[in-house]
Amino acid sequence: MQQCIENKQASGNGYFTKKCSSFFTEIYNNKRCLLTTSCTDSLEMTGLLANIHPGDEVIVPSYTFVTSALAFVREGATIVFADSRADNPCIDETKIEELITVRTKAIVVVHYAGIACDMDNIMAIATKYNLLVIEDAAQAIDSYYKGRLLGSIGDMAALSFHETKNIQCGEGGLLVVNNDRFSKRADIIWEKGTNRSEFFRGEVNKYGWKDTGSSFLPCEFVAACLWAQLEALETIQKRRKQIWDLYHEGLQSIKDRFLSIPNYATNNAHLFCFLCDSLEERNRMLKYLRDNKIMASFHYLCLHKSEFVKKQSSASFELSLPHAERYADCLVRLPLYYEMEDKEVEYVVNKIVRFYKQ
Repeated sequence: MQQCIENKQASGNGYFTKKCSSFFTEIYNNKRCLLTTSCTDSLEMTGLLANIHPGDEVIVPSYTFVTSALAFVREGATIVFADSRADNPCIDETKIEELITVRTKAIVVVHYAGIACDMDNIMAIATKYNLLVIEDAAQAIDSYYKGRLLGSIGDMAALSFHETKNIQCGEGGLLVVNNDRFSKRADIIWEKGTNRSEFFRGEVNKYGWKDTGSSFLPCEFVAACLWAQLEALETIQKRRKQIWDLYHEGLQSIKDRFLSIPNYATNNAHLFCFLCDSLEERNRMLKYLRDNKIMASFHYLCLHKSEFVKKQSSASFELSLPHAERYADCLVRLPLYYEMEDKEVEYVVNKIVRFYKQ
C-alpha cells in the first residue's frame, strides 16, 4: 500500500494491476486476463462479449450465486435452469443437452467449491450446438480439471477475489478470455468502451469511444492488496489444504455425507461441506454449532425458486430440480480460513461427531 502511494497512481491499470495481470497471463498460457472490481463485473463483461440479446437463452445451474444468472438477465436473456449432479453441486452435464433450443446462446458452468465440472463432456456439447461456454470459476483459483487450470477451458471465465475466497482483496475479480475473437473487444469494454488500452500500448495516437462498456477495472490499492496475496498463494493454499485434511480425517464417521470430488478434479480447499439428511436436521445442526460458538452456515438458495424468478416466469419457478433443492436444504459449510488453528478444527470436529452420536 505504501508503495502504491509512492508510485503516485491510485487509479486503475497501473503498476500493481499490471503485475497481477502478468501473473495470471502467465498461468493462463498468455490468454487475455483483465483485473476487475468483482467477479460480478467479470461475468457482466462475458454477457457483453457474448453479445447476448433479448430472447437468447443461457443455461445456468440453479444452485449458484445470483450473479451467475444476473449477468445475462441484464442483457435480456432468458435463463434456463439446470440441476446439479447427485454427488456434488456442479451442473449435471447429462441434463444439459435436453435444455438446448434454437435460442440457446451459452452454457454457464460453476465450479462449486473449486470442484471441476465435467468439462470434456460440456465442451463436446457446446461444440455440437455451436454454443459458448462461460466458466464461473469464482471459487476455483488453484484448482484443475485433468491437469488444466479451471478458467482456462471455456471461451471465457470469471474468478473472484472477494474476502470469502482463498485469495482476496476485499472485492475483486478477473476476466480470462480464452477465445481470441473476444480479446480486442474485452479491452474496449474494460476501458469504458474506448480503445484506451491500444493508446497506452502505443498502437494508436489517440483514443475514443468505440463500443459499450463500463469502468470495470479496479483502483491500484485493490490491485496492490491482491498482489500481496498472490505472492503468498502457495503458503495460503498449503495451510488451507492442511485444515481441509484435518476435517476430512476427523469426520470419517460421517464420510458418506461428504461431497464427491471426481477423479478428474483437484481440491483447492475452498470449502469443507457435508450434507444433512433434511432441512430440519440441517437447522438443528446449525443451531447446535452456533450454541457452541461455531459459525457454520448453509449456502445458496435455488435460483429457480427465487422471488425474482417467480415474478418473471411462473414456469421456471415451478421447476423441480431435486439435487439442487437438496443442496439448498441440506448442505452445511464449516469454518475454514488461513489463520484457523488445529485445535479449533479439532473442536469443530468433536462437536459434529458428538451431534451425530446423540
